[in-house]
Amino acid sequence: MEEKEDKGFVVKDRRKVAREESEQPEAAAGPETAGKEDREAEAKGERAPSGEESRHVPLPEVTLATFVFSLSSSALVHLGEVPDPESQSVRVDLPLAKQIIDTLGMLQEKTRGNLDPDEDRLLKTVLYDLRLRYVQKSGK
Repeated sequence: MEEKEDKGFVVKDRRKVAREESEQPEAAAGPETAGKEDREAEAKGERAPSGEESRHVPLPEVTLATFVFSLSSSALVHLGEVPDPESQSVRVDLPLAKQIIDTLGMLQEKTRGNLDPDEDRLLKTVLYDLRLRYVQKSGK
């Protein structure tokens, strides 16, 4: 009995994106060779940056602190404390701000006893500040 080799799955990007001139020869090479280097790098655990990605500033390392700051920034946007980074408009969306604050509270409960002292202090401080701002905005 002959066994078939498991080939995994194939992901095809069907978005319509205008390609740069430097990318056009790759597209003309055909689907079997287009992106071959990206797939090989991805299989090795490396990732070759595409033209668009190479122009962006590298993202910070994902740590608990960066995750907490990210959620905190989103909550501040929804509390109307800082402008939305994309539209530069200031809007207040208290239910969404509460959702994010509650998510941080859940994170605090679920990680209790597993954080180092700095992480614990950061989470407590951020939650205290966001909850205080929420109460002030909501008038409760």
